[in-house]
Amino acid sequence: MRYRLFGNTGLRVSELFFGAMTFGDAGTVGAAPEECRRMVDAYEDAGGNVIDTAVNYRGGQSEEILGTVLEGRRDRFVVATKYTLTRDGSDPNAAGNHRKNLRLSLETSLKRLRTDYIDVYWVHIWDRQTPIEETMRALDDAVRAGKVLYVGISDAPAWVVSRANTLAEWRGWTPFAGLQVPYNLLNRDIERELLPMAFDFGMSVAAWGPLASGVLSGKFTRPGGAEAGTRVDPGTLGDRDHAAARAVQEVADELGVTASQVAIAWTRARSRAVHPIIGARTVEQLKDNLGAAELDLPAEAVARLDGAVDFALGFPHDFMASTHNWVYGETAGRLDGRG
Repeated sequence: MRYRLFGNTGLRVSELFFGAMTFGDAGTVGAAPEECRRMVDAYEDAGGNVIDTAVNYRGGQSEEILGTVLEGRRDRFVVATKYTLTRDGSDPNAAGNHRKNLRLSLETSLKRLRTDYIDVYWVHIWDRQTPIEETMRALDDAVRAGKVLYVGISDAPAWVVSRANTLAEWRGWTPFAGLQVPYNLLNRDIERELLPMAFDFGMSVAAWGPLASGVLSGKFTRPGGAEAGTRVDPGTLGDRDHAAARAVQEVADELGVTASQVAIAWTRARSRAVHPIIGARTVEQLKDNLGAAELDLPAEAVARLDGAVDFALGFPHDFMASTHNWVYGETAGRLDGRG
């Protein structure tokens, strides 16, 4: 496992992040505490150091289990958690990105995780009702208090993140160093605005769902089909899903690796700033996913995967590309610009 810097900070983070959303509720949709410990051990043995959770995952079980598993070695990990989602559906102030929910959510997470600081504190999703100025100032206060070291934001429009970081720059507040978004071969929407924005601000990009809820894991292309208990009903898959799954499997067969490793490696092929968040219910699944760290896809394979399913950047990107020479003249193709 190699390491990179987290955004424009000095924090060293592993190229693959580990998502703890499955920690708790043993069975087909979760992992028992001892299996969680085995997975964390395997992730640490592979060189991974970032574990991502949230205040609401498994009703709090994820943070509680993670806090227990990391006891005695907490400082060796970059512990990341999130707030925004409700802690109590009957309380209107138990959700959102306002100062009150931030403070109470943070204290809840610190207690469950058995720590006095969070390495990366994520805003879980954009809250339209809370001014972004309030959120950024409250996050900066948490950083100045030493309870949070770095901040990031998940699931928000590019213009919101841009405004937040510009405000932080102007007012001397802590900016978002990371962006957490869904990204996989079947869902490339972030390539329109969010990825270019993140790259321009120097942000790290944590990519959740790299296997598209298991569609790209090989479970739907292997003989006999998916095992019982899979999250996705095979009957709901369309032609586009099957085309992407087949393309991933074909590349995997040619390279002698698994479909999951190919799908995860594809997200990394876009940029060194992209860190796939890998999740698992068993240590065997996790070890398979960790193999993606050693896989560099050939350019031909990346191009083939890109073309396996339809995707268009849309307006204004496609329009700008189609009018490039008309706008900039005959020398346009000879300019080595910023990209």
